Amino acid sequence: MTESTAARKPRRSAGSKAAGTTGTKAAGTTGSKAGTGAKRTTRTTSTTRNAAQGSETELVQLLTPEGERVETAENSPYAEYAAYVADITPDELRGLYRDMVLTRRFDAEATALQRQGELGLWASLLGQEAAQIGSGRATREDDYVFPTYREHGVAWCRGVDPTNLLGMFRGVNNGGWDPNSNNFHLYTIVIGSQALHATGYAMGITKDGADSGVIAYFGDGASSQGDVSEAFNFAAVYNAPVVFFCQNNQWAISESNEKQTRVPLYQRAQGFGFPGVRVDGNDVLASLAVTRWALDRARRGEGPALIEAYTYRMGAHTTSDDPSRYRHDDERVAWEAKDPILRLRRFLESANHADEGFFAELEAESEALGKRVREVVRAMPDPDRFAIFENVYADGHALVDEERAQFAAYQASFADAEGV
Repeated sequence: MTESTAARKPRRSAGSKAAGTTGTKAAGTTGSKAGTGAKRTTRTTSTTRNAAQGSETELVQLLTPEGERVETAENSPYAEYAAYVADITPDELRGLYRDMVLTRRFDAEATALQRQGELGLWASLLGQEAAQIGSGRATREDDYVFPTYREHGVAWCRGVDPTNLLGMFRGVNNGGWDPNSNNFHLYTIVIGSQALHATGYAMGITKDGADSGVIAYFGDGASSQGDVSEAFNFAAVYNAPVVFFCQNNQWAISESNEKQTRVPLYQRAQGFGFPGVRVDGNDVLASLAVTRWALDRARRGEGPALIEAYTYRMGAHTTSDDPSRYRHDDERVAWEAKDPILRLRRFLESANHADEGFFAELEAESEALGKRVREVVRAMPDPDRFAIFENVYADGHALVDEERAQFAAYQASFADAEGV
């Protein structure tokens, strides 16, 4: 099984849960319905420091690193977000935890396979599970997702078999799945270009009269690309139903966030005329709530929004990267204390929403997933070496025919060498 038992419920429109309830009214039920039995704090937000300016920036947080539900006051500006998870059930919470655990297990297996020579490259999501699972579960089936190359958790939420993600990294295909089967586009390697693709698709949805939403994922480094700024401008001018989801994991390969921007990334939306929100990207509930809010307003025709998920890349940028060359271990250790999976586990245990039997069963399922991934990857057949020439032109072309012949001669030379 590749999807949470709570998968379909979070994917349902947030409006169906919260549209008939004002943020003030719903926020008053947050603690009683979803935080039963847990120790709560009276904080409404957390803050992060922007090193470039020395200022503090508000951070939407609904679950603290200690696993405590944040009690959102009725007059808090964050009550509107909290309303979107006010009636989340224990079963849904366990589903979110399961999603994060299995996604991390798959990611770890893919990293190991690359180290063993089974994959050419891998981009790990370690540490970013809450941002991806929370936002992924906020989507509806008819929404469309445009990922980069690290959204393994979002792919999981969209029902893409995780083994299908590995074909491109093994070099046996150019993607591995039909994007229209799950409304999940193929991975995009070109940095930032998918923001324009998502905006164009969202503009098309508007012309079709549909009420679906579109979400585009990119990193903090991609936010410096011209394509992203162009997408922001087009989306704003045409009021496109698109959510821009920036996973700010603090590092664009080896370039720190402080060297990329003078203002918090979410504030860039102001210059284009649409709202921006910074959310605790290690808080799966906050990520779920804020993304539901953004997609809900997009579907209602209220235009784009930018979400900056403030998180951390615990591992390397890709398996060809060595993060020890540009960042200190104490930084990683500090972020480990904010681990998104440990955070939700603490809450589940303190609220008596999960017992040891649940965690043990999930551990067994996790190991079974790792074994299946290994077996499937190693059994992937090599592609037809000449298939690349077949679909360049519909009716063939003399130059392609010549290149095919040259390639065939090159391949034959290896057989000749072996026969010597």
